[in-house]
Amino acid sequence: MASVNKASLREEFAALKGQFEQHCAKGEVSAELRALFEALLLLFELLMAVFLEKTTPKTSRNSGVPPSQTGQDGEDPTTPKPRTSTTGRNPTHNRSDNTRTIETLTTLPVEHCAHCGTDLSDTPCQGHERRTRIDIVFEKVIEHVEAEIKDCPHCGERTKAAFPSHMPGPLQYGLGIRAFVLNLLVAQMVPLKRVQQLLNSLIGQVLSQATLLGYVLQLHRALERWEQEAIDALLKQPTIHVDETSLRVDRARQWIHVYAGGEITLKFLHPKRGLEAIEAINLIPRYGGVIIHDCWASYLSYDHCGHGLCGSHLTRELTFVIEANGYRWAARMKRLLLETRKQVANSTHKCLSADEYLKLTKRYRVILARGAKELPPIPPRQNGKRGRVAKSDAHNLWERLARHEAAVLLFAKRPEVAFTNNRAERDLRMSKVKQKVSGCFRTRQYAEAYCRISSYLQTMAYRGYNPLVAIQMALSGELYAGGGE
Repeated sequence: MASVNKASLREEFAALKGQFEQHCAKGEVSAELRALFEALLLLFELLMAVFLEKTTPKTSRNSGVPPSQTGQDGEDPTTPKPRTSTTGRNPTHNRSDNTRTIETLTTLPVEHCAHCGTDLSDTPCQGHERRTRIDIVFEKVIEHVEAEIKDCPHCGERTKAAFPSHMPGPLQYGLGIRAFVLNLLVAQMVPLKRVQQLLNSLIGQVLSQATLLGYVLQLHRALERWEQEAIDALLKQPTIHVDETSLRVDRARQWIHVYAGGEITLKFLHPKRGLEAIEAINLIPRYGGVIIHDCWASYLSYDHCGHGLCGSHLTRELTFVIEANGYRWAARMKRLLLETRKQVANSTHKCLSADEYLKLTKRYRVILARGAKELPPIPPRQNGKRGRVAKSDAHNLWERLARHEAAVLLFAKRPEVAFTNNRAERDLRMSKVKQKVSGCFRTRQYAEAYCRISSYLQTMAYRGYNPLVAIQMALSGELYAGGGE
């Protein structure tokens, strides 16, 4: 079966079908035999479509399969390699308040000519050539505060000086250590044990896992107000990218739901994936803009807001249909979407004019009309059978494109609507990396803390903030004193 050539199989079937139609045109086939053979041809065409889809491997290039689950055999050598350099918002050079830079400049004089030995002490300098060395010197800062204790000679009572508010106990760790720990645990996804080992190598002390997890909960509580303000700001955005992915919590599967728009990213944890989770989060039910997603049915059930479908998902599915069945309508639709994306990107207003959009919809519908003729018809439901009629991936994709035409082409009509939902997928990607590196969460409490803290760090990263600075701003209260900026 693996040696069957897909192109030759389709050509052989087309040739046999053409010969049968010629015999029918000459009147050499009776009506009963013609009906029987047409039914057999229809059945064979459906079986061939399913067979070609089953024997075509799904990879990250032609489906929603993540790259981590695509082996070397599934890679396409003709696909260009991704660029190693990234573009995006330039980060600011904010440094943590408890860091310092010691910079020195040493000038090396030229006293004699290296060729003839002439004295050059009084010769003016023509320029300099600089070489730089950057290094880190680890410095542990210990601050001791001693409170005086005195006995009153008048009443005999003992009085002790008050300690500062940031030193409530015999031993505490400063904002620098807490920010460093939280950055390792959340942003860098380092396991607890390795964080302990790293801290021990830096400061010569081992912090318990309970202490480290206490810092996580402390930041989680400190960001409660920020999360509410971010939700209010996100509801004012013209578009929101939404997506969801699974996460293991206490050996059970739960779901992280992401909502991203502008410079804001918010993640929420819920045991369910569909409508129950969306209603519990209560963000989409209150939103009136456009949500961009991958055509998940739960999102489409909200008709009070606009919908934009991810073009990357559609083009990957079209690629699979082309590779599996070789349908011309799929190749034309993929070419139309990619050409339109390029046209929109090169336009001044980042959208098509009314006439251009009208031409686009006409081409779109013509391609679907031709696709309806190219696809094999779906047999009627048999008597007594219940449930949905099984369809091929090509049929399902064609119906989705026909049903949601406005959502598929919305990126060409409204400049604020992106062609893809890559923003939401990028914001979720590190959650899967976290699970692979550090394993699952033992309790829901820390999983929810991870969602809120990672949302905050990603939002601040979009604004150009160093994660160490962002964490210290939240823990010290400076985040709210500065208006959240």
